[in-house]
Amino acid sequence: MRTINVTDVTLKKLSEDRTISLLFREKSAIANCADAIGVDAIELPIIKNLREDTIIYKTIAQNVQNAVLAIPVGFNKEDIAAAWECIKDAKKPRIQVELPVSTIQMEYTYHVKQGVMLEKISELIKEAKTYCADVEFSALDATRADIQFLIDAVKEAEANGVSIVTLCDDAGVSTPEQIADLVAKIKEAVNVPVYVQVSDRINMGVASAIAVISKGADGIKCAMAGKDILLTGEISDTMSACGSQIDAAIELNTTKIHTSIDDLLSNIKHESYENEENVSKKKKILLDSDSSMAQVAEATQILGYELSDSDIGNVYKALIQVCEKRGAVSSKEFEALIASSAMQAPSTYHFETYTTTSSNVASSMSQVTLKCNDEIICGVSEGDGPIDSAFRAIEQCIGHHYELDDFQVQSVTEGKEALGSALVRLRNNGKLYSGNGTSTDIIAASIRAYVNALNKIVFEEA
Repeated sequence: MRTINVTDVTLKKLSEDRTISLLFREKSAIANCADAIGVDAIELPIIKNLREDTIIYKTIAQNVQNAVLAIPVGFNKEDIAAAWECIKDAKKPRIQVELPVSTIQMEYTYHVKQGVMLEKISELIKEAKTYCADVEFSALDATRADIQFLIDAVKEAEANGVSIVTLCDDAGVSTPEQIADLVAKIKEAVNVPVYVQVSDRINMGVASAIAVISKGADGIKCAMAGKDILLTGEISDTMSACGSQIDAAIELNTTKIHTSIDDLLSNIKHESYENEENVSKKKKILLDSDSSMAQVAEATQILGYELSDSDIGNVYKALIQVCEKRGAVSSKEFEALIASSAMQAPSTYHFETYTTTSSNVASSMSQVTLKCNDEIICGVSEGDGPIDSAFRAIEQCIGHHYELDDFQVQSVTEGKEALGSALVRLRNNGKLYSGNGTSTDIIAASIRAYVNALNKIVFEEA
């Protein structure tokens, strides 16, 4: 009986859903859950935010113990180096070259013809092989491709050393018989394993998966959650029931699969992205000395803060004092008041020193020293500029990454020796924590703001 490989694409599918915003810990939990139920590979989403994604993906790479960790690359060779940096510490890394093979997607997305796309397939796979022995070619929109070009594409990929080719039904309108016939033709054309990512857009995901397996597919891609995708629980249950009829099996930990996924999904927060109305409300915030406590409370909610009655009272007092001198404050100025007035926490971490190097021809490198319970801790990191590298160095000190929701800098006084004020907003478990820092040195002000927000998180979690 053949064993069918299972690739988990939950992280990739949820990243495409604009009604879901995953936190760092939730992304790690999804990868750990997939690893625990025994999938053969886990796919990461393509890099969008280089700094943040690199930190998250490196953490996932260190935590995944058994599965292959795969990461897709973009359309340029330079993207491959950044992707490899994220997964190079994984026990089983894999680079994915994902390119469309249908005429409509090649011309609409990349504005290229078939000949140029074949050259690009060859170029990217060769480059990926210089970093990683395990390289996959994913033929996007394969079910709408010209069959001869699809065969040429997968042969080109095989000739350049890929380990796997994947056929993706991105359109999601193929019948099980159609996609199964496509798999049979590709199996005849190449000798490498053929995986399939079927769609459930027309509620035929399970039927399509069974059909392609019966035609020789070596692997199936599915997700623990997501829209228009074959679900892990469904295909696992179906194969347990009828796998013997097609002489194939999926080896997942069925004792863990449903409880693990249920626990995972119960912890994922579904958050709508800000619509134009919410953005407009933020822009319209204008508070003055005549503003009531209720208006202050409403403004904090619009900005995304969950403050206690005591903190709202402190912010209100600070607002009145400022407005007596300067009339009114806008949303950004009001956030600075929240940062400096709300939830004043004991200083678990104290900022001691920092050093940084920066130029326009090389990455910035920063060293930050903090003090925690009389212990001196030091972090060193590089980044895109001195503030970015300083924030990364702080993360090295504390051994944790928090989502940076917002960062603002403004001048408090005038002149060459102007006093600068920095505002940092960190997100932890879906809640915002703001920190404020001031200094004639804007980097120091930014570090103080970050540490101020960090102390609030630590105080609340204690």
